[in-house]
Formats: sequence, structure tokens, C-alpha cells
Amino acid sequence: MATRLSIITTRTGDQGSTGLADGSRRDKDDLRIAALGDVDELNSVIGLWRTEPLPADIDGLLKQVQNDLFDMGAELAIPGHAALTQAHIARLEERLTHYNAGLPTLAEFILPGGTRAASLAHLARTTCRRAERTVVSLRRAEDFALASQQYLNRLSDLCFVLARCLNRYADHPDTLWQR
Repeated sequence: MATRLSIITTRTGDQGSTGLADGSRRDKDDLRIAALGDVDELNSVIGLWRTEPLPADIDGLLKQVQNDLFDMGAELAIPGHAALTQAHIARLEERLTHYNAGLPTLAEFILPGGTRAASLAHLARTTCRRAERTVVSLRRAEDFALASQQYLNRLSDLCFVLARCLNRYADHPDTLWQR
């Protein structure tokens, strides 16, 4: 990384714009900036989730996801840059298959809840869905990598499955929706 920030308060955004990594400026409510913020928020929610006691394999997976999301942030900060690939998506799909294999078939909708770790997984899932919606809007408005959109779609599914796994590991039933 060539640029290191030594001064955080620059006052350059006081008029409602912010700088991208390529030197261009965008309004703070621009779709690209909104997507960047949503992905950053998702990364923060996953960081909070990781403060819970988690199985080592899940914590390691989430650490890898956080790095991927940081790379996605670079894609958003540098128009035309692509960092995530189909290999990233395939890795999530493999983990989805692995973790879902040990779960019972769903017979009813699940409400967010259960253990604190599972609840944080659901919070990450819903934050991920919002980031995905913003990226979909961005892709309609300007060029942005499809792989990142697909990654967010798989990640939200993974968060759902991990929530169920974490409840199961804690011997806590999923919270089922009741008609």
C-alpha cells in the first residue's frame, strides 16, 4: 500500500463530497459511496460477530471474508478495478455446502435469534442484503464487477447457514416463525 494516512481529519468532505482512491470526488450520497459505506458497515458487523466465542473454522472463514470485503471496498474506491473473482464465490459456495450438510431440512421459516452469535450472524446477513441491493443499483447506474454482487449474494446465504450452525453447536433450537 503506497498511501498511509497520518491525518484523518482533512476537512475535504465538509461540503458533502468525498474522494475516491483514483483521485476523483463524488457526492457523499452517490451510489458508489453508498455501496462503499454499506460494505464497510457489513465488515464492521462481521468484526463485531467475531468478538463472540466462535468455532475456530468459522472465525477463520469470517476473517477471510473480512479481507475479501476490504478488497471489495477497493473495487468501489477505484472505478474499473476488480479484485474479487469467481474463485472467491466458489470458496463461499464450498463453505455453504459444507456447513449446510450438517443441518436438518427447513420445514418452517426461521426468525433471527437464538444465541447471541447466531443473532449477530443474522444481523450480518441483513446488512449484507442491504449492501447487495446497493451494489445492484450501482451496477445499473455504472460499471461495477458482477463478481462482487454475486459474492454478496452467497455471503448472505452463508450468514444464514452459519446462524443455524451456531445455534446447533450451542444446542439451542432455531427460532421458528409461527403462523
